[in-house]
Amino acid sequence: MNFCKASTAIVLALLISAPVFATERNVILFVTDDQGKTLGCYGDDAAHSPNLDQLAADGLIFHNAFATTASCSASRSVILSGTHNHKNGQYGHQHHFHKFAAFQDVISLSLPRALSRSGYRTVQIGKYHVAPEEVFHFDQYLNGPPRNAVAMAEACRELFEADSEQPFFLYFATSDPHRGGGVDRLSTLEFKPNMFGNRPAERGYPGVIETIFTPAEVNVPPFLSDTPETRAELAQYYQSCARVDFGIGRLIEILKETGQYEKTMIIFTSDHGMAFAGGKTTVYEPGLNVPFVVRNPYSENRGVESSALVSHVDITPTILDFAGALDRETNGPAEPLDADEYWNDAELSRRDNRAGGNDFSFYHGQSWLPLTHDCELEHHDSIFASHTFHEIQMYYPMRVYRDKQYKLIWNIAWKLDYPFASDLWAASSWQAQYQQGLHAAYGQKTVGQYIHRAEFELFDIANDPNETTNLATNPDYAELLQQYKELLKTRQQDLDDPWIIKWTYE
Repeated sequence: MNFCKASTAIVLALLISAPVFATERNVILFVTDDQGKTLGCYGDDAAHSPNLDQLAADGLIFHNAFATTASCSASRSVILSGTHNHKNGQYGHQHHFHKFAAFQDVISLSLPRALSRSGYRTVQIGKYHVAPEEVFHFDQYLNGPPRNAVAMAEACRELFEADSEQPFFLYFATSDPHRGGGVDRLSTLEFKPNMFGNRPAERGYPGVIETIFTPAEVNVPPFLSDTPETRAELAQYYQSCARVDFGIGRLIEILKETGQYEKTMIIFTSDHGMAFAGGKTTVYEPGLNVPFVVRNPYSENRGVESSALVSHVDITPTILDFAGALDRETNGPAEPLDADEYWNDAELSRRDNRAGGNDFSFYHGQSWLPLTHDCELEHHDSIFASHTFHEIQMYYPMRVYRDKQYKLIWNIAWKLDYPFASDLWAASSWQAQYQQGLHAAYGQKTVGQYIHRAEFELFDIANDPNETTNLATNPDYAELLQQYKELLKTRQQDLDDPWIIKWTYE
């Protein structure tokens, strides 16, 4: 991989020309479920990811790409609205009894709504997991088993073959490598590993050639303990990631067969990090730092890398920018939908608390499209994260301000024990350590340190990327801590975070 630089004139010419080529500007947003940077192109020599590695070699890798929250529904609401979930109202899981949902007036910024109003065919397949549907409405919903990305890809063939003057936007979301499918009953371990959606090889998924891993073959990240239980679960997780790669390989093949590959921008990411305690539902790096690979067919740069700070909140404005559907002056849709007019006319209009007092006329994120032409450009000087819920029982609000040197975490409810997602509590990689007591090791912490958090955690992230030393308790860093508290508070104010009241209320 190489770092690149394009002339400003080239970048401006390409950006200005965007609307002219609208019918030649398709977009695929490929979002996996609970996947870390488990790819060869990110240096993981155990991963089997030839197709994504090739996509990276044909495009751009972002090393500092971040989810805004490590929770499925909340994160997806950010991806599809360009606003932080603390503002859009999707505070936690959409499904079942959790029943969180975005405010109705988010319809003004919704990605599929904005693209549809600008002449795109909007299509969704796989995991959806946001609400209300009326807000995040797609023109067409395709059926495909979300654990089989090959079958999902085949279900998209008709979309790619359609004779249409309209470009398409495809939101392709797998359920892999999320935990699921029970545990491996054949394991000899007392705490049996989750299957991560895998099936026994003799009855695997149609059209998929599975890559099987042994526990000895995987890489154990520093935030996990190197135990037989962890390795057994990672072997299952790696297999599920490899199945994703096989599926995106088939999707790209079909794009090429139908003549769409050179007309389609592909964005690959995950909703957040891997489903292990210390990743998913946390705001530590393994929860927020996500894979992010982009191929812009209209960029001459290939196989390049960016160290710029980018965020999931940037995805919607970037896609609209590529489509010529972003008003760069307002940083909102070029064809905005009037929420008052829409809901007054809608048969199921619900007038109470449609917006939570928020203005939904502009995006929190910023387009990183210029970076696909000049990857030496910077983007944000810092990123912000805001986790509040996962499951409804898991109230543990956290806020993060992170730049390239330091990272501050504010655990607003720090006096509470850290709550667990149901699948992470049951994980054998966690239970094997938890059953040994609070002093047992868990990665580079103890079980007790993981459950009982300090109010503030300050890390020199440039020199301590594994977040091992909390500088907030070091008197030598008191002035720096106060500085970053003020930066965090200012960012909360700028981003309309209701939890800013906790600085003075309690």
